[in-house]
Amino acid sequence: MKRNTFLKFMGLSGLSGLAAGFSPGLLSGLQKPYIKPPRLSKGDTIGLISPGFIIPERDRYGEIQETLQNLGFEIQVGKHALNRHGYFAGKDRERASDLNRMFRDPGIDAIIPFRGGWGSNRILQYIDFDAIGENPKPLIGFSDITTLLLSIYAKTGLVTFHGPVGKSEWTDFTYRHFRTAVMQCEGFSLQNPAVQPSIPIRTGRAEGPLLGGNLSVLTSMLGSEYLPDFEGAILFLEDVGEDVYRIDRMLTQLKLNGIFDQIGGLVFGQCTNCTPGNSYSFSLEEILDDHILPLNIPACRGAMIGHIDNMFTLPVGLPATLDAGSGMITFNEPAVG
Repeated sequence: MKRNTFLKFMGLSGLSGLAAGFSPGLLSGLQKPYIKPPRLSKGDTIGLISPGFIIPERDRYGEIQETLQNLGFEIQVGKHALNRHGYFAGKDRERASDLNRMFRDPGIDAIIPFRGGWGSNRILQYIDFDAIGENPKPLIGFSDITTLLLSIYAKTGLVTFHGPVGKSEWTDFTYRHFRTAVMQCEGFSLQNPAVQPSIPIRTGRAEGPLLGGNLSVLTSMLGSEYLPDFEGAILFLEDVGEDVYRIDRMLTQLKLNGIFDQIGGLVFGQCTNCTPGNSYSFSLEEILDDHILPLNIPACRGAMIGHIDNMFTLPVGLPATLDAGSGMITFNEPAVG
């Protein structure tokens, strides 16, 4: 049953916030409501948008649409998604209008950006969060899309998904985990393959809402009204192309803003091409240990999260259990309704 039909059947049509959610839940202990979007099915329509950067290779847009169609989905491209305004796909208001329109359109079942990059922060002031709360549906992406994942969850309680964007590789691994999170109504677990295990920083178990995304993007949002409450959360982080000293600086920024004092567990994914800038630099592992070990919370590194071909899809805001010793993240309930 599609979302609009379900809401009308339940007498919820036209309501906002939690009442309009497809499958509301409550975080144990924290008493924070969250909303699950309807699950995606083959044959459903995915809306493709460009909230930030363009793709310079214009033929890639058609290839991305064909890839998703071959996976069994119908495609609708945002009105401004192929525009160009400098390095952005249209002006800020235009890019935001595509996002708003996709959420309002009952014919769109899920939303995936063509790519990440930069620019989502610039459209936050133009996003219609009330419309999003009234029309919950899966939003999937990573990197710069961290801005949208966290702000939408913070403003509406809607569970979003840290997963592939259109230009991702969509390997069998990536699609299998996408399907598990967004298309199946059952609980599930995420764990690295045995040939590439995650590494414990401090063993133990933690329970709480799973929150996080790209480290650079998250730190760029600090001090704004668009970040959720991290109290008791399991924080996950990833990044790409940053020298180790920059990772050190950003982790320090999280610490100084009190984020590390609030979280109950931490998962550091992949930091692709994050290398020491010189021979006397700390290693990334040393920096992680330096920041995370003193927190005395369950933590691990190396999870299949980030700018990699084979990636997990993680529901942002859904309650999770972290076993840092094995690197397993478990969701005892489905992420979709």
